[in-house]
Amino acid sequence: MVFSRMRASSSLPCAQADLDHVEQIVTASGTSFGRGMRVLPPARRQAMFAIYAFCREVDDIADGDASVADPMAALNDWHARIDRLYGGEAHNALDRVLIAAIHRFDLRAEDFHAIIDGMAMDCGTPIVAPDEKTLDQYCDRVASAVGRLSVRAFGESSKAADSVALHLGRALQLTNILRDISEDAERGRLYLPADLLERFNVPTRPQEALYAHGLDGVAHILANRAHDHFRAARQAMKECNSRAMRPARMMAASYEPVLDALEKRGWKNTDLPPKISRPWRAVRALAAYVR
Repeated sequence: MVFSRMRASSSLPCAQADLDHVEQIVTASGTSFGRGMRVLPPARRQAMFAIYAFCREVDDIADGDASVADPMAALNDWHARIDRLYGGEAHNALDRVLIAAIHRFDLRAEDFHAIIDGMAMDCGTPIVAPDEKTLDQYCDRVASAVGRLSVRAFGESSKAADSVALHLGRALQLTNILRDISEDAERGRLYLPADLLERFNVPTRPQEALYAHGLDGVAHILANRAHDHFRAARQAMKECNSRAMRPARMMAASYEPVLDALEKRGWKNTDLPPKISRPWRAVRALAAYVR
């Protein structure tokens, strides 16, 4: 087990203006991510903000929200930019904070590149009814790779921590897919695997799939897979430093109720918002924090 305590409580060696700029990216996104990361010491929190800001930028490119003429070219530019960061070359505030995080927490270039490759899968032709291998690869790139960077920023770089990232990332991404079926269909996307769609006689055209009787069966199978990944992630956490895994436990505790609520609602009407008890989700997150 590897638990990094080295200067974790101090700030990253960056200008305060650079740290503020990166934090503003997180704040401007309107996500609760920033509040959740307040449990971390300054340097770890700042590293997580930089990782989030990077993910936000490449995700906006992939979704067409970044006002770039050629999203795929912009993502390729990010591949080159990551390589430059590992060579010590920085051109703006995010670059400088990322370099500091990379050196402090030994973040791996391959994980940044995997995230970019995952975003590239959402560029161009939309993903529709992928095979199981492609779906798993997508989940690994857009979620588990983020987890592999995150656990190192949290303070764990063991094989067990990478297992947490693998399983928790897939659990969260499958939950997202099950939650966003309608929204994805509007973008022409359908992340549900082709073999399950065929088994339940669900058409592979995204808008038609929304109203198929068998969609509920497909979704419940994927929900069971997500629960399996949540359980595997919790098991792997037991082999890691408890303090380092605190943010991971909190993410699992706040996300699993979403999956539970989706299962309770079912997928016969994907436009109907699931009823999620915010107080109960908060209680579970608090319990995960103190455990």
